[in-house]
Amino acid sequence: MTKVLINEHLVDEQDASVPYNDRGYVFGDGIYEYIRTYNNNIFTAKPHFERLLRSAKEIGLELKYNVEELTELIQELLAANGVVNGGVYIQVTRGAAPRDHAFPTPSVEANVMAITKTYDRPYKLLEEGINAITTEDIRWLRCDIKSLNLLGNVLAKERAVKYNAQEAIQHRGDIVTEGSSSNVYAIKAGEIYTHPVNNYILNGITRMVIKDIAQEKGIPFNEGTFTVDFLRNADEIIVSSTSIEVMPVVKLDGEQVGDGEVGPITKSLQEGFNRYIDTDS
Repeated sequence: MTKVLINEHLVDEQDASVPYNDRGYVFGDGIYEYIRTYNNNIFTAKPHFERLLRSAKEIGLELKYNVEELTELIQELLAANGVVNGGVYIQVTRGAAPRDHAFPTPSVEANVMAITKTYDRPYKLLEEGINAITTEDIRWLRCDIKSLNLLGNVLAKERAVKYNAQEAIQHRGDIVTEGSSSNVYAIKAGEIYTHPVNNYILNGITRMVIKDIAQEKGIPFNEGTFTVDFLRNADEIIVSSTSIEVMPVVKLDGEQVGDGEVGPITKSLQEGFNRYIDTDS
């Protein structure tokens, strides 16, 4: 029987529940993280849980756990479900209270929930690439917080699906921000370009890894704004996230990216990411 983490308790999936007046359900008042596990190891656990704690602080959510305690809880959940290669989703809400927009007074204890899933790496897509579309970024102005308010992301992803694409690359006006569930990179003349870290994007953990790999390999990593037109004329395009890793985009809005093949910079970053997985284990 699959186990679910509910506030430090491992319960059977069929018995897992949260109160009807949980603020995550009523207001989307909460935060989350999604973390990969490779070969029985939680990949980049520390930066993920540090980001979770940062998100909690940014929305004034009191969380009684530190990085080590969160890691231990998730390790127990993964072990209970026998997950060797897969992922874990952890969600924290402000807790259950009578419906009122203001924070509960006095405050209530946060609700923590986590679930796991077993799956392999997306080898075929990493080798062949994916299709993407562009769409206007309609999300709120604190995208740096990994909050439960994902309706804008959901609508963007659904638009991609309707156009037989795997990702929607968003832009505010003419400036590219990020994907519906990924960071975005344009590669031109051997250099990487990606949106700077600010409130318009989430500072992805895989983004941090890619930046480290690029610096190790001497590949220029430019953090600055660029336009949709610049993206469309890129030699290579990458999107990245915890689940899709370093993913090449070979077609954008129905048009071929570069020569339509996975490019040399992308391949170099993928090779570096493979080594990073091994060294982080």
